[in-house]
This record gives sequence, C-alpha cells and structure tokens, in this order.
Amino acid sequence: MSNIAKAHGMDGTLVEPDWAPLTLDELRRVLMLFPEAGEPIRILSTSPRPFSAASVLATSSGTFFVKRHHRSLRDVEGLGEEHRFMQHLRKSGAKVPRVLKACEGGTAVELGDWTYEVHEKPQGMDLYEEALSWTPFRAPKHAYSAGQALARLHCAAADFKEPARKARPLIASFSIFASTNPERAMKRYLAARPVLDADDFTHSGCAAALDLLAPFHEELRPLLPALDPIWTHNDLHASNLFWSDATDDATATAVIDFGLADYTNAVHDLAQAIERNIVEWLVLMQHPAATEVPVHWEHLYALLDGYESIRPLSEQEAAALAPMTALCHAEFALTEADYFLSVLHAPKKAKLASDDYLVGHAQWFRSRAGQVLTDALRQWAAKRALAAREVTKT
Repeated sequence: MSNIAKAHGMDGTLVEPDWAPLTLDELRRVLMLFPEAGEPIRILSTSPRPFSAASVLATSSGTFFVKRHHRSLRDVEGLGEEHRFMQHLRKSGAKVPRVLKACEGGTAVELGDWTYEVHEKPQGMDLYEEALSWTPFRAPKHAYSAGQALARLHCAAADFKEPARKARPLIASFSIFASTNPERAMKRYLAARPVLDADDFTHSGCAAALDLLAPFHEELRPLLPALDPIWTHNDLHASNLFWSDATDDATATAVIDFGLADYTNAVHDLAQAIERNIVEWLVLMQHPAATEVPVHWEHLYALLDGYESIRPLSEQEAAALAPMTALCHAEFALTEADYFLSVLHAPKKAKLASDDYLVGHAQWFRSRAGQVLTDALRQWAAKRALAAREVTKT
C-alpha cells in the first residue's frame, strides 16, 4: 500500500485524513518508551482508517502496529479498558494481537496531546486492508470463518468481569434499547455526553430513530433477559480480521481493532457483524434515493453457520437476532456523532452520522427491503427452533 496518506471517507471515497500520518522521527520517540519493539527501520504501510493515525512498522525486533489517538478520544485509561480485554482473550486462547508494555509498565503512553499504543503484528495477512466497513466478504468461506472467529471470541470473553466502559466517543455500547424504556435511556445516553446533548440536530434524529425503531424494540424486549451480558468486539468486519492467505478458502487467523469493544451481549455483536458485512450501506450513502441496497444472502447464512459451529445460539438468542440487527446501529451512529462534535468539532460530519446512519438505517429497516432481511432472520430462527424441537421429540 502507498504511504501517501488517504483515509476512508464517510461515503466510501478516499479523502485527506483528519489526523496527520505517523512519521519515522515521531516513531523513534515513541518506541523509546516501548523497549521490546526495538529501533524503527521503515514504515511499511499507513492505515486508511479515519479515526486515528496508524502504521505497520518494521523495526530491529520485528513488525509492529503503532496507533496514535488524540487524548480527547483515547487517553491511557481508555486504552487500558480495551487492552485488558484483549489480554484476557489471549490468555483464554483467542487469536488477538499482543499489546506491548511500555517501560513504565502500562500498555499506552501519553506524549503531549497524543496517546500511543503498540501491538505485535498478528500471524497472517491483512487481506482486507483497503476495505471499508459495509463492504462484503470476498467469498462465503470467509464469512463462515469470520463467524467462527467471533464465536471463539465470545467463548473466551465469557468470564471477563470488568464493568462497562466509561462514556467515551467511538464505543459501540448497548444501553438504549437494552432498557424497557428507550426514551428515558436515550436521555441518559445524551446527558452523559454533553456536547452531543447540546446539539439540536442530534435530538431531532434521536426522536425520529426512537419512533422508527419502536417495533423492533417491542419484539426484542421480552427476549432481553435471555441475553447474557459479556464484553464484545462490536466491529467485526472483514478488515478487522487477519487471514491465512489470499484465496477464497482463506481462514481468519486473528481479530484486531478492539476500539469499539464494550459490555453488551453476544447477539448484539453478531448483529453488528451482519450489519457491517452483509448489507452494502454505502450504496444508500452514495444514492440516498436507492430502494434496493444489496444484501449478501449467501454470506449471511455462512456467517451464521460458522458462528453456530462453535457457539450455538439459544432459541431466545436466535429469535432476538432479527430485531437486534435493526437496532444495533443506533449507538454506533450516536457515538460517531459524538466523536465528530467533541473531538473533531465537525458539525457537518456529525449531522451526516445522525441523518444517514442513525435515521437512514432505521428508515431502511422499516422499508420493504429491510423487512426482507429481518423476516429472513426470523424465518431462520423459527426453522432452527422447529428442528431443535423435532430432535427433542425423537
């Protein structure tokens, strides 16, 4: 990949990055605080992800991934939340990158306005390095393996007992529609994020989304007690996985990028994976009047089959998947709007997150096309429940 820095824009185009790319001089100063990483030799690639600056770096000790955040987005405490989760997953056998320790003992350092973290490059290849969220897998077997990787993560996370993360930008929590009263929970969510709460356009979008998504919450509400809370990744798309090779038969070798991780539940995380990989939302972004947004059905069922080959869902979890898929985007859209307002001070981008993501996705799920997807998930859940009952009878 070229080292001429470009970032993924909100509409799928490549744009100038919001954060200046990392430089070798900067990395020399940073790696002095991470002795295990060695001396930097060469920047191998610059990430196109938009919310921070990151590069893969060759050093005298190996190959590492270095990420720089503005402190208003992630301080040492905020990175510590996700690093402890990653460390627990590794100890439990999940394939996630090893986070390096700094000489002072922590896993992140602050220099001026910036916070840095260093990860060991995981085994495998970054096959989807250039891919955006909301773009499909290259092959059904990739979807199947991604489902397996997510299920293994959930098994490894089951006994991680830290509380939910503090209110920070860019964390895909699940609190609004986990409540029996989403309107009251929405008010609490906004009150915990004062810059977001002060934005009139956000309030307008929230009101519209609550109305549009109310039928899905009604469907989910009786199933909520069956959804055991666990820490989850919340951003499992193809480019947050490393892969064994570049063929259509490639398998996932590691899960990366735990920035959105939080205390939610397995169904929420699986629904996020469906929303990220199966529905091509960028078509709707680029053509707002479009009525047909591609849904990759073969990938959907491969993802579900892969997941259940490792961790079968309960009957209630399977029934919750359809409404959860319609609801799971809400707090991600709001946390993006919070980032754009409180960190970037970019109200136009925040409006796009509220309008196109929060409200636009909700409108699609209420449309005929969206109902086809949720109905398919309901039929899948009903079919597997019926099969389970037949097995019980025999």
